Amino acid sequence: MRRALAIAAVAILPLVNLTGARAAAEPDDRQAAFAAAAEEFKVPQSVLLGVSYLESRWDAHAGQPSNDAGFGPMHLTDAAAYTGTNHHHEEGAEDARGDESRPLVVPEHQAAPVEIPASLRTMEKAAELTGESHERLRTDPAANIRGGAALLAEYQKALGAPFSDNPGEWYGAVARYSGAEEAEAARFFADEVFATIEQGEQRVTDDGHRVKLDPVPGLDKVEKWLEKLGLRPPRRDGVECPPTISCEWIPAAYAELPPDDYGNHDLSNRPHNQKVDYIVIHDMEGYFGPSIGLVQRATYGASWHYSLRSSDGHIAQHIKTKDVGWQAGNWYINAKSIGLEHEGFLAEGSTWYTEAMYRTSAKLVRYLAFKHGVPLDRAHIIGHDNVPGTLPTTVRGMHEDPGPFWDWAHYFKLLGKPLHPFGGPNSGSVMIRPDFATNKPYFYGCDRKNPEAACPPLPAGTVWLRTEPRADAPLVKDIGKHPTGESLYSVYDHSARASTGQRFAVADRQGDWTAIWYLGQKAWFHNPAAAPTAIPSMGLVVTPKPGLATVPVYGRAYPEKEAYPEGIPYQAVTPLQYTFSAGEKYTLSGTAAAEYYRAVTFDPAGHTVVRGKTKYLQIQFGHRVMFVKADDVRVTLA
Repeated sequence: MRRALAIAAVAILPLVNLTGARAAAEPDDRQAAFAAAAEEFKVPQSVLLGVSYLESRWDAHAGQPSNDAGFGPMHLTDAAAYTGTNHHHEEGAEDARGDESRPLVVPEHQAAPVEIPASLRTMEKAAELTGESHERLRTDPAANIRGGAALLAEYQKALGAPFSDNPGEWYGAVARYSGAEEAEAARFFADEVFATIEQGEQRVTDDGHRVKLDPVPGLDKVEKWLEKLGLRPPRRDGVECPPTISCEWIPAAYAELPPDDYGNHDLSNRPHNQKVDYIVIHDMEGYFGPSIGLVQRATYGASWHYSLRSSDGHIAQHIKTKDVGWQAGNWYINAKSIGLEHEGFLAEGSTWYTEAMYRTSAKLVRYLAFKHGVPLDRAHIIGHDNVPGTLPTTVRGMHEDPGPFWDWAHYFKLLGKPLHPFGGPNSGSVMIRPDFATNKPYFYGCDRKNPEAACPPLPAGTVWLRTEPRADAPLVKDIGKHPTGESLYSVYDHSARASTGQRFAVADRQGDWTAIWYLGQKAWFHNPAAAPTAIPSMGLVVTPKPGLATVPVYGRAYPEKEAYPEGIPYQAVTPLQYTFSAGEKYTLSGTAAAEYYRAVTFDPAGHTVVRGKTKYLQIQFGHRVMFVKADDVRVTLA
């Protein structure tokens, strides 16, 4: 975290000069705002653009906070105003372990941090240096850019580095902007910024501004300025991370708890005893430091493999990937997955994730997917919101993170697997892929203090699903989430939403509307040819075998009763409450091994993988993935 600099502020400009500079830095054009702020604070424009790109990709995000209370193109943090109180594992009825053969585990409450670190309070310093109010720094992009430029100039002055036109001389100030306490994390952030400067970037922002960073080839980074920051080395201890990212080892607790319990994860020997098939993307609903504090408690009823920090993308690994975290609320998925928690507060109205965190997350996931043979698709790189309930009774309490504002299309581009169309316009299956920047569906519930209020129009990677092909038609129902009620437009309710990268079988088409099979019903979404929200995605689908009116769907692929050896209780193969009827089709994601990992003791010597002969297939049945028995369905090409 950032440490407060015990250094006097940059000399305050005379009021007349400040007022004039502010006026000059407030053109409607975002590019001009960067140019004006760079000139005012004597920061190379390429450096200012590069830092902003790694924080926000130059977006304004309608003045809404990021997932660690950062605002605007420069991600100025104001956590004092957006503290939050909960880790998402504490909310709802979900047992993070998801194994009903053991007692329910209820995670302990997480207190808000007693002292908010300087890295989450940069807006205070920016306000002091520029004379701007916190409100303007949050909501006015030009003012926000001035604040970021002032901070970079302050960091350069504190280092004693020259105010040079050479971007390389700003390497230490850029590293300082990351807020990292770890030398490796600061270096990673600075290297990513300078790589962006070298290659150049251009894009249209979320509010319609075209911004361009011209390439600056052959940069010579002056690394002595980074050394002068005096940051600590990380504790690597054999972390499982690629060498190109900042990663340290902060182990989760594993201890016996009297009289006959333990916490907070299970030892295993993956992939030798079980293959890892999934990587699960979470949102912490907590700050990085306090959330790590939770996973270090043996008594805390949840755990995960990696935590990712928003401001700079730094990663802490807590559990070896051979071991099983209590993270996804479904023991079958837990036993076959790796969990990544990303710093953030969806519950506090946070709406976006930093580019720095996207980049390190994607590098880590690509590394882990290659190591474990996990397919890079949305059926295996899943959100916590895509994990199914294990039983009809657990469906309702499953979690909703990382939420609709996670940019899956950008994430898969960073993974090196961009979401491309495959097939013609009349393909029998489609992939959801609205344009993230312009797709701004209605939600409410972004503000806990006013939960019924509409969210600001914000980019999202999701589409609403309706009962008929018209904009005023009711939303489709999810009988698991709402047994007796309607689906909600809440930002937390995905009952009637399909998300970017998910593939569905086409049920019908009418004009600008497409229907997909979804939870046993036709679900319509607006998909005009001029601005499509889905792309062709030809592939395999499943449908009930001839003669079967319905087939059951499951939230886990457990073995048949005969597979269980003596001494290991049979885990019932219980269908969920949904109906998969003849004539319906759902996209096939692949096979699913019939396995149950029996791990109920502190000593792993008695842990056993029960394997069955039943063949399961994974399908995209609704917003969550689910399973069917291969003997119940027929596989065809969509």
